Amino acid sequence: MDLKSEPLREVLEKYPYTVKGIRTESYKQKKGVWWVETTTGMRILKKHPNSEPLLQYLISATMHLQRKGMHIPRINETKDGSLYAKIGDACFLLIDAVDGVNPDYRKPEELNAIVRELGRFHLASEGFLPTGDLKVRQHLGTWRQDFSSDVSRLTEFFNEEKNKTNHSEFGERIIEVFPSFLKRMEVAINGLGGPEYASWVNKTAAIGGLCHQDFAAGNILLNSDGKVYILDTDSLTIDLPARDIRKLLNKVMKKNGKWEAALLENILRGYQQANPLTIDEWAVLKLDLTFPHLFAGIMDKYYRQREKDWTESKYLSRLKEMIVIERSLEEVLKKYDAVIMNILQ
Repeated sequence: MDLKSEPLREVLEKYPYTVKGIRTESYKQKKGVWWVETTTGMRILKKHPNSEPLLQYLISATMHLQRKGMHIPRINETKDGSLYAKIGDACFLLIDAVDGVNPDYRKPEELNAIVRELGRFHLASEGFLPTGDLKVRQHLGTWRQDFSSDVSRLTEFFNEEKNKTNHSEFGERIIEVFPSFLKRMEVAINGLGGPEYASWVNKTAAIGGLCHQDFAAGNILLNSDGKVYILDTDSLTIDLPARDIRKLLNKVMKKNGKWEAALLENILRGYQQANPLTIDEWAVLKLDLTFPHLFAGIMDKYYRQREKDWTESKYLSRLKEMIVIERSLEEVLKKYDAVIMNILQ
């Protein structure tokens, strides 16, 4: 359907390549990804759902990272020298395809490669201070407000569930566990009112800083020549490195089945070697971990029915999984300060 409804041939005619074939990777009308075979190699065509000013910001941020030594697939220029093609209101990027394999979290050397590259990514992002008419995406300084908004929405869902005459099994579990997770949310929000968060925000605002937002195995390629390639910079945002670290930790620990203090220490030590943080900055990560993002995410998905094709049993299964992961994190958080002292030695 997309090959007929999208002006792919018209887009590709804007580039100095001879196209041999096009294959759809994914398509959702507002955005799409296609493999494009040309006489000079494979490339990837992406339709962007973002506004043009936001796309320009993403390109600017990506090119900053490339100049600072990060391996991110090259954005191809059109015949007239533009970094994207525009047809009507839609914008398209043509990107080099890169050979490599996704790393495995369960292999220590490959997990370490991800962690080191994340530290290098954050170091390389320093100095990116966008100017002009770019539409900047950022979360810098908004955590307390964002977390508070989440709490208000989730508390409303909780109260509505309590007031029901009959509860699904999902609802029964929410009534049982939400109060304890709410306490964690409140601890995180209160802690973000302290000087550690404000200081790091001010520092990042002054020197610049980017977060990938999905720095995970699926967006990393390990090349045969030892290079680590970073894919999918479509969600780059200006924020503290802790945002990416927390998201990566959650993905690794979910794959592991639970949080483990030793694994946490190994990951944070690898990051510290690549991009040293201060004890106060590591304290901000602890606050971010204290907020139960995984539990909050599945609860929000359920009550807003954000996954239209999920069954009730799938929602329930995910909830149970997230509760187990979050409970294991609570035990590890008790050892967090000792872990940080170990990696700072």
